[in-house]
Amino acid sequence: MDAWLTALIHPLMVESFTLWGAPVSRLELLGFVTGGLCVALTVRRNVLNFPVGIANTVFFLLLFTSSRLWADAGLQVVYIVLGVVGWIRWTRGRSGDTALVVTRAPAREIRWCVAFVVVGTAVVYVALRHADGAAPLFDAFTTCLSLAAQWLLNGKRIQTWYFWIAADCVYIPLYVVKDLNLTAVVYVLFLGLCITGLRSWRRAMVDEARQPLERVTS
Repeated sequence: MDAWLTALIHPLMVESFTLWGAPVSRLELLGFVTGGLCVALTVRRNVLNFPVGIANTVFFLLLFTSSRLWADAGLQVVYIVLGVVGWIRWTRGRSGDTALVVTRAPAREIRWCVAFVVVGTAVVYVALRHADGAAPLFDAFTTCLSLAAQWLLNGKRIQTWYFWIAADCVYIPLYVVKDLNLTAVVYVLFLGLCITGLRSWRRAMVDEARQPLERVTS
């Protein structure tokens, strides 16, 4: 690790407490707080999930770099870009003049997302093998799942939650193996929030679909 990166990360890697015998750093704790807040805001369909999420990516970028999870570290950089794009899309909407509402992604968009996950996992896996990354297959798979999920989230597509749930189910054991126990606990909470988000967005989608009909009949 480069000297400047070591100097940046070192103060944040100071142990805050231990969880199940493994140390929990300040950096991991910051990731926990901002990550939980980001998902909670997303469940509530609050556009502030994007700036909070961007802050969260910075903390996890440093954390994953220190743990040699290169794909996850690179994913955080992409998240910053996607976060800015999503922030703009949620504010301006699909037509550019109204806020975005929850919708169901068409089958073609989902097929493209699935194809991206399959092909992307294979490509990233090969790259990680050469980079001597830790857990390259799972790292590659969760990276591509998360990118597909973020794409759907930016469009306020309800299927985003299915992709996030699938990613969380892989992330949890991955972080336990890496002794990132607090992060594993965070992702257990994320999993619960994702299930809550799916239910909440389903209700919102029904309510938003009713509103034009109610205006017509009123």
